[in-house]
Amino acid sequence: GVTKRHHTFFEMLGNFSFGDYFKEDAILWAWELSTKEYGLDPSRVWVSVFREDTEALALWRDVVGVPEDHIQRLDEKDNFWASGATGPCGPCSELYYDFFPERGTEGASLADDDDRFIEFYNLVFMESNRSAQGELTPLANKNIDTGMGLERMAQILQGKRNNYETDLIFPIIAKAAELAGVDYFECDEKIQTYLKVIGDHTRAVVYLISDGVTPSNIGRGYIVRRLLRRVVRCARLVGVRGEDAFTPIVAQVAIDLSPECDPAVAGAAARVLGEMEREEKRFVQTLERGETLLEEMLTQALKDNTGLSGLNAFTLYDTFGFPVEITEEVAAERGVGVDMEGFNKALQAQRKMSQAAQGSVDMTAGSTLAEVADLLGSGTDFLGYDTLLSEATVQA
Repeated sequence: GVTKRHHTFFEMLGNFSFGDYFKEDAILWAWELSTKEYGLDPSRVWVSVFREDTEALALWRDVVGVPEDHIQRLDEKDNFWASGATGPCGPCSELYYDFFPERGTEGASLADDDDRFIEFYNLVFMESNRSAQGELTPLANKNIDTGMGLERMAQILQGKRNNYETDLIFPIIAKAAELAGVDYFECDEKIQTYLKVIGDHTRAVVYLISDGVTPSNIGRGYIVRRLLRRVVRCARLVGVRGEDAFTPIVAQVAIDLSPECDPAVAGAAARVLGEMEREEKRFVQTLERGETLLEEMLTQALKDNTGLSGLNAFTLYDTFGFPVEITEEVAAERGVGVDMEGFNKALQAQRKMSQAAQGSVDMTAGSTLAEVADLLGSGTDFLGYDTLLSEATVQA
C-alpha cells in the first residue's frame, strides 16, 4: 500500500519458450501486444536493456524502431534476472509506460523515476546457468520467460493514479472505507495507505486460503497470518469499530471479483470466510493483550521518568502485532515519548536477517538435481503445445 504498484498478490500475464523462439521473436511480439492489441501509444513506451546486451538494444532500435533516446542500458539490479543464487539466469529487457511525455527525454531515468514511468512488461532471456561458485555457463537450450503485471496494465488502460484505484482492487477499498465511515478520496495520504493495505492484503489472503493455506506460526501459514493481522490493524487505524468481524465483509467483495481469475475461489467461500473470521477474533484477543502490556510499559516509563524504548515498541509490534502508530498515539496521550530510532533499527535488523536467509537458497540443491537428470537421461518431451493432458511416469 505504500507504493503505487507493488502488491503481496498480483496477477501475472506471460509466456514461456523452452528451446523454441528466443530474443527477436519475444521482442517483436511484446511490441505488437503492447502497441497494437492493447493500443498503447508507441511514443509513450520506453525500453530498458541490460548494459551488455547489445543484441537486444539493436533489435529494439533497428528492427522495432524504438528511438534510441527511449532505450536505456541498466545494470544487474534492474536488468539481469536469476531464479536464485544459483541456477538459470540471463539478461532481461523491460517495457515502461510514460505518464508524462511532456517532460522530454533529457535527464529521464527509468531506474529512478517511479512517478513518471511504470514498468509493465519484462522479457527475460534465460541463456546461462550460474553455479554455486558463481560461474556462468551457456544453457543447452535458451529459454524465454515473460511477465506482464495485470494490475499495472489496468492502471495504464484505465487511466488511474495507481494500481489500487483500478477495478481489480478498489471495490474492496471502497467497502472498507464505507465500514469506516470515510470517503477514500477525501482522506489524507496516511488513511489512504491503510485502506490500500486492506484492499491488497484482503485479496491475497482470500486466494491463499482458497488454495489451502491456513493461518499458522510457520511457513506459508505465517504469511497468511501476518497479512490478515495487518488488515485488522489497518481497519482499526481507519476507524472501523463494532463487535462483528470486519475481514469476512471485505473478503466477500474480493470473492465476488474472483470468478474470471479463479472460479474455484467462489466455491471455497465458506471456508475462506470462516478461517478469516476465526483468525480475526483470535488476533483481537492478542491486540488486547498487547494493550495490557503497553499499559504496563507506560506505567514503568512514567515511574522511571523515561521514554518507551525502541526495543519495547518493537516487541509489541513483532510479537503482539501491535501497530507502532497506536503505540505512539497511546504513549503521547500519557505524555511518554517513543524511541522510534531504536524501533526502526530493530525493524531493519529483522529485515536484513530475512533477506540474508532468502539469498542463501541453492537452486541446484548441491548438484543433486543435475545428478538425477543425468541418471534419468533426456527422454522427457514437452507436449504442452499440443495437449493439456498426458500420461507420465514419475521416475525420481
